[in-house]
Order: sequence, then C-alpha cells, then structure tokens
Amino acid sequence: MMSGTATTQHYDVVIMGGGLAGLTLSLQLRQRFADLSILVIERRAHPVPLAAHKVGESSVEIAAHYFDSVLGLKSHLESEQIRKFGFRFFFSEGRRDFDQVTELGGSTVFPTQSYQIDRGIFENRLAEMAQAAGVTFVDAAMIRRFDIGEKDTSHQVTYEAHGQTISVTGRWLIDSSGRAGLIKRKLDLAQDNAHKAGAVWFRIGKHINMHDWSQDQDWINACNPPDRWRSTSHLVGEGYWVWLIPLSSGSHSVGIVADPAVHPVEKMNTFDKAMDWLQRYQPRLFEHLDGERDKLQDFAFFKHFSYGCKQMYCGERRWALTGEAGLFLDPFYSPGGDFIAIGNTNITELIAHDRANGPVVMVADYFQKIYFSLYESMLPVYQDQYRLFGDPEVLPHKVTWDYAYYWGVMCQLFFQNRLTDLITMARLQKRLAHMMQVNAAVQAFFRAWSQHSARRNPAQLLDQTSIDWFAELNRGLNDQLDDAQFMQRMDDNLVLLQHLAAAFITRACDEHPALADSQACEDLRALLDEAILSALPVMGAPTLFTNAAYARAG
Repeated sequence: MMSGTATTQHYDVVIMGGGLAGLTLSLQLRQRFADLSILVIERRAHPVPLAAHKVGESSVEIAAHYFDSVLGLKSHLESEQIRKFGFRFFFSEGRRDFDQVTELGGSTVFPTQSYQIDRGIFENRLAEMAQAAGVTFVDAAMIRRFDIGEKDTSHQVTYEAHGQTISVTGRWLIDSSGRAGLIKRKLDLAQDNAHKAGAVWFRIGKHINMHDWSQDQDWINACNPPDRWRSTSHLVGEGYWVWLIPLSSGSHSVGIVADPAVHPVEKMNTFDKAMDWLQRYQPRLFEHLDGERDKLQDFAFFKHFSYGCKQMYCGERRWALTGEAGLFLDPFYSPGGDFIAIGNTNITELIAHDRANGPVVMVADYFQKIYFSLYESMLPVYQDQYRLFGDPEVLPHKVTWDYAYYWGVMCQLFFQNRLTDLITMARLQKRLAHMMQVNAAVQAFFRAWSQHSARRNPAQLLDQTSIDWFAELNRGLNDQLDDAQFMQRMDDNLVLLQHLAAAFITRACDEHPALADSQACEDLRALLDEAILSALPVMGAPTLFTNAAYARAG
C-alpha cells in the first residue's frame, strides 16, 4: 500500500532506465554540465548481483574507449574487470582436440585495450559514481505512466518507488529501458529487420580455461601470455557460434547464437536442451560443463534478438532513445556497447545545442541519419552470414575484413570525435556511402566464396597480430590527429579497404576460377572500379592468409 504522494519535482533530464546505457549517459551529461539536474529511474534494486543476468559483457574498441577515456573509468576497468585478450575463433565443431583445429586470433594482446565486463560489478559502480556526481538515482522503481510533452511543454513521468507514487517533469526525456522500449511502444517506433537469429545464454560460477583441454605445451605457449581464457572465444560451426566470456567475479558467460533455419532456438531453450545441443556440436565444451552443472547461475534466451527502430531522436519534442531501447544488431562482434557510446554522445550534444539555443531539430535529424547509416552499414556483416561461420578458410578473411572496416572507419570517426562534427561528416558522406556499398558487396562475395571453399581445417594459429597492416590499424586508434591528419587517415584507410577487397578476389579466384564468373564477384569488381576514390593514392596488396599458409599447415 502506498504511504503517500510526493510533490512534483522538475529535472532537466529524466532517464527511464538505469542500466548500462542510462547510467553512462547520466555520467557523460554530468561531466559535461555541472549544473544539469538529472533523474535516473531504475527498475531493479541496487546493488545488483554480480554476474548479472544480462548479455553485453564483451566490449570492443569503441565501447572500451568510451568507458575508459570518455567517461574516465580506466582505473576501475583495469583493477576490477578483465583486460580482454582480443577475439578468438576455433573451428571446433564436433571436435574435442582444440589444439588440432584452425584457430584465428592474436598471439599477443592488441595495443588498443578492450575489456570483459562483469555487468553486475560495473553497473553497481556506475550507480555509485552517478550519485556521487549529483545524479538523482532511484532504484526498485516502476514507471507507471509517462506523457511526452509538446514543443514548449515538459514531459511528465509517474513512478512507484519505496512506498510512494512520485510524479516528476523533465525538459528532456530519455528512454534507456532496454528491450522494454517504453517510448518505442508508446509511439509505435518498432521496426523489424531482415536479420533472423536467436540466442540462449547462461553463466557458470567458475572460469573455463581451455588450456586445461590440451597437454600440448607448444599450443598453450603459442600465445604470450598463455591466457586464451581472457579472450572472447567463438566456437564456430555452420549456422552458429558459441561464446565464452570470462567475468571478474569468477563466473564464465556461455552463449549459443544461431540462424534459426539451421539451429532453431526451440532445440536449446532450456539448460538441458542446450547441453544436449553442445554434446553434439561442441563436445569438448559439453564435457567440461557437464561436470560443472551444479555451478549454473542463470539461463535465458531470445528467439529473435535483432531489430531496428523508426526514430531515435526528436529535437522538437526533446526525447531520445539509447541502447537497446532503440535498436540491436547482433552479439557476434559485441556492437551493443558501441551503439550506446555513439547514441549517448549524440544525446549529450543535442542537450548542449538545446542549452545554447541552437538548431536542435536540424541537428537531431542529422545525428539520426548518421546513426542509422552506421546501423545499416553493419547489418550486412551479420545478415545471411551465419552459414559460412563453419568455413575455416573463408571466415578468417571475413573477420579480418570486418575488423579492418570497423577499425578503419567506425572507430576512427568515434575516437577522433568526428561523428558529431557535421562539417566533417558532410565532407566524408560520398566516400562513406561508397564504402557501405563495398562492404555489402564484400559480404555477398564471402557467401559466394564459401560455396566453393574446400573448408580445410588444419592445426594452425592464424595470428592476426603478425599481420603488420592489421595490427597497425588497431595501434593507430589512439593517435591524436588534427583535421588534415584525420582526413589523410580516412583516405588511407579507405584505400586500404578497397585494396583488401581486391586482394580477396585474387585470393579466392586463383583457387576457384569459376568464382570469377559469379554475380557476387562481378558486383564487387564493379564497385572497386568506380572512380569515387580514383584521386586517392595507390598502394600494394595487403597481406592475407593465403593458400600457401593452408598448404604448409595441412
């Protein structure tokens, strides 16, 4: 029973949802504007449990940079979370001998840091920091009603918390409620996309160290330090991948993500079903987990996890969505934290424009266009690609391309703080649009290539840290560039990507001449022949994993 009704209070910003997206936004806003009044309304009681029942534990470079440098959380991340040993892929379907299959990853840690994040530890710390910074944080609260204000009127939010019904008003209303999508549902903004995939995941209360699965010291010591367990490991097969992510609380996160046309979620939507599935497709992991069943901490699943959104920002009525309240792509390359970082930065800039009486409506529309273009440019990376995940010859090249595109384009725009620079983004518009087309064509080419692949799976480590240009893309992310240097960096990277795409054509068609006549190959060649980047310098072909590498290993 409610004990009373509190007096209505006004805030500059009301954030509905105090998970990762909402809390990081509150900190970013507070750091930018010391006088801004901010209310965060969170459904869950705090402190939340360690190894919290959430996905999104693996960060990649944009999110890591946002957390450690933009928000200043490096000390926490380095002392209380796990520094990630990059990404790692094992072509281990049906295999127990991980030291006898193709492995893709780095033998050393890439220079630019990323982290494995225990969401319970992290969100508890974020909530403490937000409150210490002067943010009003209300936990164990349920939003009962909200009304979106018109152009010149405040938003109204009513919630229940700690025995009271509380009504507040706000100039800005931010939805960070996750998949609940409060504003999205209210305004009918949900939008389907063409990427169909499902996932199940669970936590086991003990770290999984795959070095325990081998007695081969050469294989164990191929990584320096010999800490494969710190990686986000992907156990891959046709139509699926399995993630292994260590958490600093001592737990390990395990997930199965699959194309439902190949592996329906209904075949794995309980822990026992998931274990039966692992016994068939990843027997070594099954054997390890079978002895740890008593350490199961949670289990959850999504039948369809990927979705879009019709609108993210409204400058006229001063509302915005961030995180999964808006859209979600796929967990394969852990982009969720990246889109939180980009979205929160956009929202912070919109509020800055509003406080300065700037052109908020125009800027909101432009930010939304850029945000959606990033989403649309990354969607082909996942859509219709799951069937080639079991290909030990093609997938390593796809992963190399995907990360080169990510580090060479998306990361540059964020690390150099250019995504909200409207003049720079306008200058880059044609080139970025062209590279979006090239990326989509490269993804189609990978599918065509995989149809011809011999799928050889020799015992070898395809060491990406040994590829000079690839490692340099990662190292250069933290370079501080002026305007001219930034434009030169973008030019260089766009040229590199085009030459990389051309090298894929040569590599694949040398072994599979029939591939040269495919529509996918013709479409990619046509895009590479376009004159949009003809004024840029020519460079040599980038180093790839070659036929000879497979022949030597096999």
